[in-house]
Amino acid sequence: MDRYDLYAFVSRAHRLDPASAIRLRRRGDGGVGVWVHTPFDVLATRVVRVAIDAPDVVHDSAVLHGALRVPSDDSTAREIDAGFSVDSAWQSGALPPEHGFVHVDDVPARTIVGLSREGAEVARTQGGPQGPPASLLDQSVLEVTPDASSEWTGTAVAVTMRAVFAITAMGFVTDADGRMVTETSPISAIDADEPVRVRTTGAWARIDARFGSVYFRRTVPIALTAT
Repeated sequence: MDRYDLYAFVSRAHRLDPASAIRLRRRGDGGVGVWVHTPFDVLATRVVRVAIDAPDVVHDSAVLHGALRVPSDDSTAREIDAGFSVDSAWQSGALPPEHGFVHVDDVPARTIVGLSREGAEVARTQGGPQGPPASLLDQSVLEVTPDASSEWTGTAVAVTMRAVFAITAMGFVTDADGRMVTETSPISAIDADEPVRVRTTGAWARIDARFGSVYFRRTVPIALTAT
């Protein structure tokens, strides 16, 4: 199942950007975090249980995708052979911390998918050869404030269309039957109580859905005092 989960992640990433690089990094809990820079300037990740030869490797998405498509003679085999690591293909910048995120609040998955589809419609009418306009991608479409039980006492987390597009384009939201929500899935097929969870460290924010998470750096307003 984890090989299939990895294949689903890589397939989506490769579909969004055929030149993307996939980073696999061992976690402290024994899993492997699979990462990709999406075309929306948002990181996407999923945790799988697979064997990798080094603690931190980078593979071309096309090569890894092809390797995962080859059926294994041993259905229990967990090691993936995708050739040499191409570390230079990974864009600069540190990954988010593995720990330290505080729950802010939950947002209905239906809301996220609805916003994504509204944004896609705007992009179809206003976008160009380079894709959706930056003004649409940078638009804050949600302000998530801490609920009564939240340990987060900082400012509200602004969620832009970049993050909304990324989490839906990677297929991380599921319907009531546990299937990946696609562009043609009816929103009514998503359980009304299905959440996406918003967490933050202050500098980073993340949105968690059932099939994966997206991470982005926060822009926190700075209060200026006249002197």
